[in-house]
Amino acid sequence: MQDALQSYLLRLGDNTLILGQRLSEWCGHAPALEEDIALANIALDLIGQTQLWLGAAGQINGIEKTADDLAFHRDVYDFHNLLIVEQPNRDFGHTMMRQFLFDSFHLLQLTELQSSSNQSIKEIAEKAIKEVSYHLERSTETVIALGDSTEEGHSRMQNALNRLWPYVGEAFHDDDVDKAIAEAGVGPLPSDLKPKFDNTVAAVLEQAMLNIPTSDFAHKGGKSGAMHSEHLGHLLAQMQYLQRAYPDARW
Repeated sequence: MQDALQSYLLRLGDNTLILGQRLSEWCGHAPALEEDIALANIALDLIGQTQLWLGAAGQINGIEKTADDLAFHRDVYDFHNLLIVEQPNRDFGHTMMRQFLFDSFHLLQLTELQSSSNQSIKEIAEKAIKEVSYHLERSTETVIALGDSTEEGHSRMQNALNRLWPYVGEAFHDDDVDKAIAEAGVGPLPSDLKPKFDNTVAAVLEQAMLNIPTSDFAHKGGKSGAMHSEHLGHLLAQMQYLQRAYPDARW
């Protein structure tokens, strides 16, 4: 059970770490000052959650690693994030569609984790859900505004949805870690979250005048660490450079 718990905590922390890093790439480059500040703040929220999740993961099995150790000293195939969060930003619409799809899953997951049998997970979820509720509210409003706007805005959002949809299904795939966690009452079975996710996403995309792709194909392998896209390696090369070049540097 300890191995499953550690893997689960790494999944939670890696999702927020990698998405937080992706959003930070917009700093100084967003289409408007308000968006620049908002995306930076959401990135900071996610990095703050990462410190809690990875900090907890680092204390399992007596390995005594800090959140920084786990963030900066693991290689690509030691990461357990969902594939969707490592996808590149591309344009602003693509970024916000990725954010909306992840936020919709993330809020459902944290809602269930507030009832976790693990006290640490329960407390982290109770803290994080306040931030993620705002994240979803904001990404929802933006997706609707861009989807139901100009012809170009609508086209960009539909293209973003088409590109990202094959990465959604991985979040709801049950594997051995998920089953062990659910049986112990630590967290929800991912597949149980799918109906609520579908309802939430369908209602928003209808308002945005966007069509959900009909294919149910789903890329897998990210959360198990078995397979990542080429994009994660490039992201980690930038994120980890300083710590790899100057190990344990302090300033």
